[in-house]
This record gives sequence, C-alpha cells and structure tokens, in this order.
Amino acid sequence: MTGQTSSPQNQGAERATAPRRVVVAGGGPAAHRFADAMNARGLDGWDVTVLTEEAHLPYDRVALSRALTDADVDLTLGSAAMWDHEALTLQTGERVTGIDTAGKTVTTAAGTVYPYDELVVATGSDAARLPIPGSELTHVYRTLEDVWAINKAIAELAETLGRKVTAVTIGGGLLGLESAAGTEQLGATPIVINGSPWLMNTQLDQGAGQALGRLIEAKGFTVHGGVFPSEVLSDDDGQVTGVLMADGRIIDADLVIVAIGVKPRDELFRNANGAAAEDTAPLFDLGPRGGVVISDGCETQVPGIWAIGEVANFGGMCLGLVAPANTMAEIVADRLHGGDATFPGFDTATKLKLSGVDVASFGDAFARTEHALEIVYADPARGVYQKIVTTDDAKTLLGGIFVGDATPYTSLRPMLGRELAAEPGAYLTAAGGGEAPETQLPDDAILCSCNNVSAGTIRDTVNGCGACDGNAPVQELGQLKGCTRAGTSCGSCVPMLKKLLETELTKSGVEISKALCEHIELSRQELFETIRVLELTSFEEVMAKYGTGDGCDICKPTIANILASQNSAYVLDAGRGTLQDTNDRALANMQKDGTYSVVPRIAGGEITPKKLGVIAAVAEKYSLYTKITGGQRIDMFGARLEQLPEIWKELVDAGFESGQAYGKSLRTVKSCVGSTWCRFGVQDSVAMAIALELRYRGLRSPHKLKMGVSGCARECAEARGKDVGVIATADGWNLYVGGNGGATPAHAQLLAKDLDDETLIKYIDRYFMYYIRTADRLQRTARWQEELAGGIKHVEDVVVHDTLGIAADLEAAMARHVDTYVDEWADTLKDPERLRRFRSFVNAPGQKDDSITFVSDERGQMRPATAEEKALAGQQPVVIASSIPVRPSDSGAPAQQYPARSAQESTV
Repeated sequence: MTGQTSSPQNQGAERATAPRRVVVAGGGPAAHRFADAMNARGLDGWDVTVLTEEAHLPYDRVALSRALTDADVDLTLGSAAMWDHEALTLQTGERVTGIDTAGKTVTTAAGTVYPYDELVVATGSDAARLPIPGSELTHVYRTLEDVWAINKAIAELAETLGRKVTAVTIGGGLLGLESAAGTEQLGATPIVINGSPWLMNTQLDQGAGQALGRLIEAKGFTVHGGVFPSEVLSDDDGQVTGVLMADGRIIDADLVIVAIGVKPRDELFRNANGAAAEDTAPLFDLGPRGGVVISDGCETQVPGIWAIGEVANFGGMCLGLVAPANTMAEIVADRLHGGDATFPGFDTATKLKLSGVDVASFGDAFARTEHALEIVYADPARGVYQKIVTTDDAKTLLGGIFVGDATPYTSLRPMLGRELAAEPGAYLTAAGGGEAPETQLPDDAILCSCNNVSAGTIRDTVNGCGACDGNAPVQELGQLKGCTRAGTSCGSCVPMLKKLLETELTKSGVEISKALCEHIELSRQELFETIRVLELTSFEEVMAKYGTGDGCDICKPTIANILASQNSAYVLDAGRGTLQDTNDRALANMQKDGTYSVVPRIAGGEITPKKLGVIAAVAEKYSLYTKITGGQRIDMFGARLEQLPEIWKELVDAGFESGQAYGKSLRTVKSCVGSTWCRFGVQDSVAMAIALELRYRGLRSPHKLKMGVSGCARECAEARGKDVGVIATADGWNLYVGGNGGATPAHAQLLAKDLDDETLIKYIDRYFMYYIRTADRLQRTARWQEELAGGIKHVEDVVVHDTLGIAADLEAAMARHVDTYVDEWADTLKDPERLRRFRSFVNAPGQKDDSITFVSDERGQMRPATAEEKALAGQQPVVIASSIPVRPSDSGAPAQQYPARSAQESTV
C-alpha cells in the first residue's frame, strides 16, 4: 500500500523499458476513481503513485454524515486490496506542495521529490470559512477529522454543561443540512442559519425551499433564513455562547459549524504561475472563482498535467459532486490509454434523504431555458412540492424539483433532454394520479450518473457480461452492480436498475419469478401475509389453497417456519415434524459423525457457579466434548440421538431451557459486564441483554438472529456485528440494525439514538416483526436491508416514524409471541409420544448406534474418530477411555488423563 519512492535516475536500456510514471496529487474520491480506472484498463507499462495528505485510505465523502454520528463507521472506497498491485502505490501523509513543470517533478511537504511523466491533480477543495470575528472558534464539515471533532465536542459539551447542546450550523445547503441532521442525531438541538430566504437555494426554487423548510422545522429544527451572521460570540474561556446576526439578534449556541460551501484547492497551480518568469504568460489558466481551467479532455494548459474533481474548472464552474468527478477520472484514464473521451459538462442532479425528507433536483430546475414550461404541484400542508420543467410544447424534459415525495425522480432523471412518454402532469404522483407512467430508457440514456453508466451498458451486461465466465448473462442485481458499477455510489438509481434488469431478463425469455419454489407461486412475503390474514395453521391448509404437489425441501421448512413465527405451537406436532430441517426435527444440531450438540440457553452470557456445575456434571456423565461458543454459551458435543432426552431432562430440571442453536430463530444476546462491574460502563448491559434474550427467545425468522449489548462505546460485546446491536450511552441506548459476521460481514447501521428502555424494546419489536414479514427465505437482516428500496432510511421510516401505519400491529404480533412462548425441550419431555422421535433405530428402541466412535484428543477431550482410526480400531482390542492411565501433573494440580498416543489406546 505504501512504500519508498525509488531513485528517479534511470539509465540506458533500463530507461527505455521503464514504465510511464503517473503521479496523482490528492487522495480523495476522484483520485481513487482514477486509480481504479487505470487498474481496470490494465497497469502493464504504468507506475501509478497516489500522494494523499490524509492518513486514511480514500473514503466516501458523500457518506461523511454517517461518520459524524458513528465514529467507527468504515467509509473506505472500494477494496483496500487494490493498493496491493505492484504498479499502484498509495502514499499517505504526503501533501504535494509544488510542481516543477520543466523538470516534471512534484515536491511534498516532507521534501520528497517524485518525478512524473503524467501528473493528475485531484486536490479537491477546502471548506469555506466565514470572514467574521470568532470564526476561529467554529467547526467545518469536510473531512473525517472534522466530523470526528464535532462528534467529540458535542459529547464533551453535553457532559460539561449537563444538558442538551445547542448546535448552530451556518449554511442551509446540502452540507449544512447534513451537518445539522447529524448534530440532531447526536442529541443536540439543531439550529440552521441560512443567508438565503429559503433552504438549498442553489438546487431548489422558492416554493420547494419553503416546503423543505416547513418539513425540517416540523422535525424539531429551527431555521433562521434571509439574514447573515456577523460574529461568533464566546465567553472569557473561549467557549462559544452564541451567534450575532446582521440584524442585531443573538442566537444562543454552544457549538457552531460552518458549512457554506467549498473553494477549490488550486494553490499548486497558483504557486506555479507565481514561480514563472515575470515576462512570460501564466502557465495555467485559473477561473475567476478558482480552479484550474481544463479542456474537454481534462488537460490543463501544460501538456501532461491533468486536473479532475473539484479543482477542475470547466465552463466557468467547479462543482463538488460525485458524478462529474468520476467522469473526469475515467476520461483521463481513457486518454492515457490512447482513447479520446471527452467531458460532456456538469451533471448537477442532486438527490438526498434528510431526516426522512426526500429532496431531488436535476437539469434546468429553475426553468432558465427560453420559453420553458413549469408544471407544478404544491401542497404546503403536507410539505410536498413537485415540479417538472419542459420545452414550450410540453414534450421534452428539461429538469425537475421534488420535495417530500421524490418518487418520480428515479425514472425521470435518465430522460433528461428527451421526449416524455406521457403528458408532464402524469409524472406528478403527489397530485393523486397514481404511479408515474412506464419509462422506456433509450440505450444512450445515462441510468447511473455517478458512474456514467448508460441503459445500453446495463442491457448489454444483462445479456452477456464480458468480464464473467463464458460471457454469461447476469441475472442477479448484486452481480449487475458489481459488473457495471451502476448503483454503487449514491444508490438512487437502484430501483430503475432493478426494473431494467427484470425487463431485459423477461425479454430474453427468463421468467422473473418470485415464487417460493415450484410448488408455491407466492413469494415468501406474500405467503407469510396470506397465512397471517387467513389464519392458516397447517401445511395441508396452505398447500390446498396455494400449492401443488407434495412440497419440497424449500417450501416445507419455509411454511413450517412461517407457521412457527405466527404461533407458538409445538414445532413437531400436527404433522409439522416432517416439514422441518434435520436439526429442527431433532431439536439439536447434527454433527459430522451423526451425533448431536446440546446447547442450553445462557441468557446474556450470565451463569451461576451452580449451573456451571450442572453442565460440567452432564458433560462428564455422558462423555461430551465441551466448547465455549462465540455467543457466550457452552456447547456440548457427541450426544447420540437417544441420549438427547436424558441429557435435556437433567438440564431442564436444573432450570435450563433450549438455546435453539438448531433453529432459524434468536440464537444469543452477547453482552459485556456493563456498569455493574466495569469502570467504563454507563448502563447495565447484562440486565438489558438478559431482558432481550428472554423476550425474543424462540422467535422463528427467515434466518438466524443474533444480538449484542455493549455497556459503553468501547463495544466489547461487538454489538455492531449483530443483526441487532445495542450500545449504551450516558443518555440511554443507541440501536444498530442489520449487521452480521460470516462470509460477507456487514456492520450494523444506526437506527436511533439515546433511547430509554421502553422505546428501545418497542423499536426492536417492530424491526424484528417487519423483517420476519418481508424478508426472503434464508435472508439475513443485512442483505434484507440492502435490498429494501431506501435501505436503512426506509427501515427508519417504518420502525421509528411509522410511515406505513403498522407499528401497533407489529408490536401486537411480538406481544403474542412473548405471551405464548414455551420451551421446546421442556414441552418434549412432558409427552411420551414426542419422546418416541429420539431413537437411533425405530425397530430397536433400546439399541444404540455402535458405528459412532470417539477418540481422546491431545487436549484431553474426546472427538469423532477418523475413518483410518475406525479401521484401526476394528483390528485391535478396543480400549475404553476411562481406563486410560493417569499421569500426575508436574505443577501439583489435580492429575488429568493422558493425551491419547494412538487410536488403539484412546478408542472408546
């Protein structure tokens, strides 16, 4: 990833074969995209060095608001493995300070000189500062360090002041509103000061800006518009106390963030111009408001020096948007590889979701085109504003603005500059006319503006991806995103991408079926709702109404799972036993040798010494291998099927119940010791973990569920790696959802902050039940959230804001589960008929399976014998483990069994 720069001196034939040296000044998203584009086109004959002054790998600045509210979130762009390529070097902590255009070198602040054949400048921009007294006391919103500092300051101020922090954000544009929303999520009182009379005045007209202002204020934000600040006030200790406005008002503040825009970091070009001889023309042309002027090939006035991203001035503009920066990066990579790509100009389309409010703007949103028509629907009471701008014949789309309901944006954005399929008013969905008309995208329409991916590229990839084996067609959304990059940046195009994928597959004769299997035409979600609404209680009822045939190993366990999640009837009764997977039928996990594991529930990982003794006694009595699991439980391996009831009787009599390690259900709630013992703990994480585990135990779901509760921000319980994670704060609990480990790990995302116990449990009830009702078969919560339109924001809308109006129903469903829960093993032991299942041989109830053989391993525990050990044991006298000689311990501790020296010695 990082390395030492080799000497620039190359001589003779070695010089002739040396790779072309490309130096990139800057390490932001534009630089990352350029390096990625070079890598994708092939790095043979190239040596690319990226110099970034930051200490991090290139990260996603668009998602900076996530780092404001969660300091641990990973915003790294792409895969870090890309930087392992031998022709690609990333040097962190290296700020380029000068360009020698004649010598073709750059110099860094550390004095290191890097020679280049091609130089790509991607230095980006700096946050603009206010030229007013007290500005040195303000924060800015630009880098990871900036947002981490804001996060820390709010936490420290809240502790010092003993109350909510008042956080004032100066700037009502994109960055300002994101910043204010982040402070609100951190528990501060958000105030926005905006010099313009309405918010986001660069992207929104007055009607839209005022609608946005009403929606924002309804969510607890205070907005002061149409007036500028003149001074940031502070006390004698330098603590901010307020903001003095130009009209004489003082707005109280404990912390001030300035987010009024950015200015291009073009000092490399200015310094180079200053170093040129006085009688010569400047080397570089600079824009009136900054930035180096570039051609449509992204080259500056000096051959071999290129500029991309926010530092590049094209058409008199510098813009801090992802899409044009990515396009510029691709153009330079293309040109270096012999292409002739050109920059088409800036795409100013913007879409964001702010505190649950949809906002979108694209094209000629202000109708500046001569004779342009504006078709507007406005509902101030609802905070909805929709506008479409067309040519004077109302046929060609020129732009649009959407606030409160941005549903049409996804399909309209790629149609910019093209004729609409219907009259414009039909696309104003908020007016009550139903869904927007179907939109057929031409091949050259740009579907994903962030990555400049056309509809034609999507169609070609669906019908045969050249990067895949055998030019295979693409049939999965995730694969399509990976092959084309579409939908991998802001994600706003994903609904249209999915629709185009399904359309192309249908054209190719590939049936887009949501059927559960060949026997059930309904999707799992549809099947769940059908069973719930009609109150079906058996597999036979379901198949009679909605199935064909006898079912299969897909629909049988799925139906059994749905039935179990809707009522707590014994899972193996009434013919449901034959529907279950192997593990569910035995109420235990089958192991490789045909034995089973026994996992009693240890809620929250808390257990008394007496209960530990019970587990130890059971394990010794039945010669079971014991292992502490990652979920803070004790797993006992090696039980034969007929032993399970005997083992569980002893455990149930001692107060244990099934840990349900075998089911698609809640497994564990991992916890740290919390405030009871730990000096860093701020809440009783053990008590909360136990309460959650006892509440959700036995809850059947599309896939297994895991939870974690940490007593402070140190996160010892690894809660963010769980489906639901709870992390204590001084003011309550932060709730994270959608995490998992495994082969495709995912960090859980923040859903709500500083919740009291009652609200926390209410939100988890809603989240679990909404997941259970809507997820696909065997779909973990992380993948489910990813595929939901709107992702975590949709989850927030449903769970926190109850936008679907189903919160009470979800809570009632969970309450029914809690009220009717019965331990499956305790239930089994009460019924002789149920116990008949636990026989190794149906026709010989008392006989055990002699094919199961164990050996003692080198750590003093038993394990399954290998095939070779079984064969050897069949030719030799069998030695029982209990007769293995005992050797005194050298340390004086109690004597233990020898590790086995041979299969003959240790075979049981």
